[in-house]
Amino acid sequence: MLIIMIGGCASHRKLEYVKRNTMEAQLIPTQEKGMETTQSKDTLHRDTMKVEDPDGHEMLIMKAIKDENGEMVATDVINAATVTAKFRNVAERHGKVELGFQVIVPKQMLDGKWQLRLRPTLRIMGDSTLLDPVIITGKEYRKGQLRGYQQYGKFLDSIISDSTRFINLFQLEIFIKRNIPQLYKFKTDSSFVPDAVFASAYGITEKNAIDHYTRRYLVRANEHRKEKSDKIFRKYVKVPMIKEGIRLDTVIQGKSGDFTYGYMQAIDVRPGMRKAEIMLGGEIFETDRKIYTIPESKPLAFYISSISSLVDNTERFVTKIIERKAVANTACYIDFRPDDCRIDPDLGNNKSETGRIRSNLKSLIDNEKYDIDSIMVTASCSPEGSYSHNRGLAIKRSESVSSYFKDYMRHYADSLQNEKMSCLYADEECTHAEEDRPEIRFISRSNPENWAMLGNMIIRDTALSCEDRAEYAEILNIADPDLREKRIRGMSRYKYLRTHIYPRLRTVRFDFFLHRKNMEKDTVHTTTLDSTYMNGIQAIRDRDYKTALALLRPYDDFNTAIAFCAMDYDASAIGILSKMEKTDKVNYLLAILYARRGEERKAIQSYLKSCRQNKAYVYRGNLDPEISVLINKYGLNEEEY
Repeated sequence: MLIIMIGGCASHRKLEYVKRNTMEAQLIPTQEKGMETTQSKDTLHRDTMKVEDPDGHEMLIMKAIKDENGEMVATDVINAATVTAKFRNVAERHGKVELGFQVIVPKQMLDGKWQLRLRPTLRIMGDSTLLDPVIITGKEYRKGQLRGYQQYGKFLDSIISDSTRFINLFQLEIFIKRNIPQLYKFKTDSSFVPDAVFASAYGITEKNAIDHYTRRYLVRANEHRKEKSDKIFRKYVKVPMIKEGIRLDTVIQGKSGDFTYGYMQAIDVRPGMRKAEIMLGGEIFETDRKIYTIPESKPLAFYISSISSLVDNTERFVTKIIERKAVANTACYIDFRPDDCRIDPDLGNNKSETGRIRSNLKSLIDNEKYDIDSIMVTASCSPEGSYSHNRGLAIKRSESVSSYFKDYMRHYADSLQNEKMSCLYADEECTHAEEDRPEIRFISRSNPENWAMLGNMIIRDTALSCEDRAEYAEILNIADPDLREKRIRGMSRYKYLRTHIYPRLRTVRFDFFLHRKNMEKDTVHTTTLDSTYMNGIQAIRDRDYKTALALLRPYDDFNTAIAFCAMDYDASAIGILSKMEKTDKVNYLLAILYARRGEERKAIQSYLKSCRQNKAYVYRGNLDPEISVLINKYGLNEEEY
């Protein structure tokens, strides 16, 4: 962008005038899109629109004014060449707003020898952020900058980058020709020479020769130039030209009035954000000397409207069925010695596994919501050995495990009773239950050979080939478990199965049958707050519309429509709203959606209905650009003001 201006009066007089009047740059809001029109002065213009009133009758909406009796009458308007609406209201869409404003610099502050550095500041909810500066440079000022760069460029050209220029090549060539002929022949040899061959011919003697014929004084002088390049840059380039992190850097020359620049800044909207302010300050420089500090302008306020403010905050509840009975389960791997059913705590991982089950039992005993009715213990064996033998062994192991943990629970109950008695004896408040706990029934069950688990493990084991899996699938069709196990012993990978898979089949499963305390009925219906729905509403408030839509889509209600609207899925939003009762909020949101789609008649009808239902939308309409355009175009609601 190039604006040319020739300075009139002397720079020092202009500066005195600027200081005396404490001049500053101005900020005004940028025209809202669609609000500026340019027409000839003699053109008559009247915007009219046919809509339906609440009774279904057609009515005509047009520009109107109040006459001397206070009645609204239609009027023809002669449009000026340019009509500009100065709105300070901006609408949030997709979690962002665009703040548009114009930077206006009076012509008295513009001079060919000056550079103006204008710095807009954004203030939001107490936080201030510097925006990209606007730089206005006078032509003479820029010439001075360019002269400095030219001088610095000449200095850089004096720095030698080609190292061969330091070598006396003529003398070096004579030396090589006389003393190293095997190297000199490479000068006229056009064939390809590998680096290794050339390096072997070019020995230490040749390197010494190059060092000898290098002009050291030139090298030192060149290095000195490199070292002082930064100092030379600062000497010649008093004010560097900034190329990054600025919004505008323009050269001005000539007398053409005030300077105007349209600035647009997009910002993310925070939860609770209602207003953003822009201030403008800066400095005037002459060469590298600041000659004037431009006072900070008064804040230009942007009031932010958001579709999220239309959200329906009504809490939603869901009905839940609470069952009196509940079941929990877990499994542990207890190692037994061959053909033995006794638990040896020191064998394998038995110590950690039995400790885990004891911890589970303790947490269930101390649970505040549930009591334990019974515990079913099911022991399983691996397939080796006869099925009848494994069945008897599984029953014995199940009974052994049941007895082991029944003793633990009896011991734990006794310890709780002792603590209760200690509390009473010490006259302290006791936190343990006063009622005696009934003895919990253990039910022993067995699964002689755990074929189901074996099949699942073989399918998932990547160490087994497809052929191994296919062979096992065929064996599994054998009805007799003993014949089935005999065929498995003949598999090529039987040793692997017995070593790595069979031990994991010897499991003990615990099924805990529980009931809710103080609950007599088998089921109870209760209502609880729908946390998913409320999280969706909060996501709308936080302007996280993508998350809101993911959470609210199944509900297909007004808040779902807001999420669709915020994401510009207008057809989906209209589809939901068209099936709903036409409340004030529904009509207002429909007005926004219809206006987006260019359906002005439907938009006006929906907006006027919302205003009749709730007067607050008369004023709200000016905040949303889709509605404010219609209000100004058709003079809506003028009788309300």
